[in-house]
Amino acid sequence: MKMKIVVFDSGLGSLSIIKAIQKRTKADIIYLADKKNFPYGKKTKSQLYKIITDTIQKISERFNPDVIVLASNTPSLLFREKLPDNVITVLPPLEKIQKASNVAILTTEIVAKSKELENYISEFNNLEDVLKINCSELVELVETGKFLTNEKNCIKTISKVLKDEFKENNELEKIKVGSKLHVYLERIESFKGEIIVSRDKARKLKTWKKMEKAFETQEEVTGYITGKVKGGFITNVEGLPCFMPSSQIDVRPLKKVDHLMNTPVKVIATRIDK
Repeated sequence: MKMKIVVFDSGLGSLSIIKAIQKRTKADIIYLADKKNFPYGKKTKSQLYKIITDTIQKISERFNPDVIVLASNTPSLLFREKLPDNVITVLPPLEKIQKASNVAILTTEIVAKSKELENYISEFNNLEDVLKINCSELVELVETGKFLTNEKNCIKTISKVLKDEFKENNELEKIKVGSKLHVYLERIESFKGEIIVSRDKARKLKTWKKMEKAFETQEEVTGYITGKVKGGFITNVEGLPCFMPSSQIDVRPLKKVDHLMNTPVKVIATRIDK
């Protein structure tokens, strides 16, 4: 007798999970899109908990599944420790990127502000200063189909939500459907059956080569001081984070550095570590 699996989300964004399940097991799969309560990310925590627990109860009574896959990141992160044993949650795959220097999580408003997300991130010791981005507007673009029919609104919304991801050279203003971008191929297939590429990594690789050349010629490059760390500052050079010792920023120690943040500075690479 085949296993029965029910997958549910607030919309259709998790249909790709079905392909991944089919590759691993032969099962009868039922997909439910909870359009009545869409979007999950704009509910209060108490409202969402009631929705999820009621939905799980109704699924159990009607389908009697062996496994329920809660395919939405929002309730998965918020309630993962409060759900029945036969419920599998879907969480951001942070275990695959523990060695990354810059990490951003695209999530909904309720999760971005939650202690549950902070607790989840803290489980990965090598991750620090993870950027949490409220991408609720992007979820709506996908679920309403506007990303297919309203190109101008799509670019405007992405620019608003992800302005830092493609801020170099005003790339977002130039991007449209069919635009060619250099990307870095991370892996052929993810858990959801997708090809994973990164524009950010491609840009950093290009900048790394540029920095190697600048190091050899001792040429000045322009960077932006984005944060303070032990012993110095993080300086962003075209998307590549570089360390600037405190001794190199001024001849005298500075007590206040707020005025330096996100302002352009000319720098020279004195050492490169691969």
